[in-house]
Amino acid sequence: MPTLSAPDGTLLAYHASGSGDPLICLPGGPMQDSGYLGGLGGLDARRTLIRLDLRGTGASGVPQDPASYRCDRLVDDVEALRVHLGLDTVDLLGHSAGANLAALYTARYPERVARLVLLTPGTAAVGLETTGEERLAAARLRSGEPWFGPAYAALEELAAGRGSAAAFEAVAPFFHGTWDEAARERHAAVALQRNGEAAGVYASAGAFDPEATRAVFAEFGRPVLVVAGEGDANTPVPTATAYAELFPKAELAVLAGGGHFPWHDDGEWLAATVDGFLS
Repeated sequence: MPTLSAPDGTLLAYHASGSGDPLICLPGGPMQDSGYLGGLGGLDARRTLIRLDLRGTGASGVPQDPASYRCDRLVDDVEALRVHLGLDTVDLLGHSAGANLAALYTARYPERVARLVLLTPGTAAVGLETTGEERLAAARLRSGEPWFGPAYAALEELAAGRGSAAAFEAVAPFFHGTWDEAARERHAAVALQRNGEAAGVYASAGAFDPEATRAVFAEFGRPVLVVAGEGDANTPVPTATAYAELFPKAELAVLAGGGHFPWHDDGEWLAATVDGFLS
């Protein structure tokens, strides 16, 4: 497995798979082992996916300073990977919370990003808020499912600010296009793949400066693709639309019936959509 040293000496591991031009992929979670991205629904048949294990996750080392888990400080690790790969510019993909890291990297090094893919993105880096009703509207698309009633009631509690740990667990089906056995297994695996300590630091005070990031994005003239799942209660279509509107040249692609992990819902669609954009 290839590795490199971060500027502070932390050992970073990355995984290269597939063929074609490279695409650096930043995982969400936050701070989840990049293995959950897999081949992104077959995108690795068209591109060489470079999945970075963020420090403290997967095969990467644990840093001496836990404060270095903060999202803005992880930008240095992404830049170290670019330099290590010998790339003048990169095509960059960030999924979910990993889109916040992709956003901060782009804001700091806009000249190094050739094309940017924000896959069902988290929005803390740009200060976009999703209303409870927008989440509920996405969830109601699943009203015919046998599990809908209890899950929707839990989401209503969360939307009203009265959520509990049990409620967060109960709404899990709304993040998957199909809540089948495979989705349940993937959801259960998250606890084993995620560094909880690091996740608690990732978005801590000082990590984000939305106004500054949005100002860079307003001038970022390179191509951007924002991908959303129609039924994703985490990043509903209105939120993804607002994100795309922050850029001069952004496309929005929405997977009908898709959730927060669209490569599991229609891998062929996702691979073709992202590859078509990158091409």
